[in-house]
Amino acid sequence: MKLARTRADLLFDICNYTLISILVLLVLYPLYFVLTASVTDPDLVYSGKLLFFPEHITWDGYKRLLAESSIWMGFSNSLWYTVTGTAINVVLTITAGYVLSRSDLIGRNVFMFLLVFTMFFGGGLIPSYLLVKELHMLDTTWAMIIPNAVSVFNVIIVRTFFQTNIPGELLESAQMDGCSNLKFFWKIAIPLALPIVAVIVLFYAVGHWNSYFQALIYLKSNAKQPLQIILRNILIMNEGSDMQGMLDGSQEQQKRMELMKYGIIIISSLPVMILYPFLQRYFVKGTLVGSVKG
Repeated sequence: MKLARTRADLLFDICNYTLISILVLLVLYPLYFVLTASVTDPDLVYSGKLLFFPEHITWDGYKRLLAESSIWMGFSNSLWYTVTGTAINVVLTITAGYVLSRSDLIGRNVFMFLLVFTMFFGGGLIPSYLLVKELHMLDTTWAMIIPNAVSVFNVIIVRTFFQTNIPGELLESAQMDGCSNLKFFWKIAIPLALPIVAVIVLFYAVGHWNSYFQALIYLKSNAKQPLQIILRNILIMNEGSDMQGMLDGSQEQQKRMELMKYGIIIISSLPVMILYPFLQRYFVKGTLVGSVKG
């Protein structure tokens, strides 16, 4: 039986949809503006005439960016760091979270205390640098991957997921049928944990793709720099050229600089935007499941 909707219900829905629509516009419009500004005549952007639709479309900014050989080198480096680093992160995080969720693990509370302790107390930047140096990882690709191989926060998320969603009775039943611990983990626990795996993949992949501070500290060779550092260097270089162009009275250089700035934002954000739709259906479920136990 369908209940009749009252005027108050209708007013409530109108307010909700209005508020949600405003929030969506506030989130999407800046991204849309950057996208349109990257292909629009900078004069229109400066004058405030660009609101919704691009005019006098130009691809000069993207052409100049993609003509840089360093862009492709940085892209391949970032792709390597992201794929390899995320794979290592996910394997270590999922296995650690599963093991720490097992009630039959002797001393698991001690292990959890030691892990959580590192979230609040750390050596700092200089000891971390010295450690990487002593491990002979300076100016190597592994300096971008190994120091952050595991996030304790993500381990806690995975551990909570396994504790909440895989009951002990399931393990006992599997063991009665002759299932080993390794087989239970691979055949039963992992398939049930696909939502949280997708969430962890997204967290780690975004972190690796946007990482630049570690590269500033540990990497010296330009051939190993990730895309974010390459784009930063191009931006700084063009800002210097822009200042020289202003002193020389040249406006064309300044226009190209503005196009490249917006193009840099799009190029650096595009891979993550492509990845997210494939993981989106798992994302909400993975972050919320386990929050209510019953």
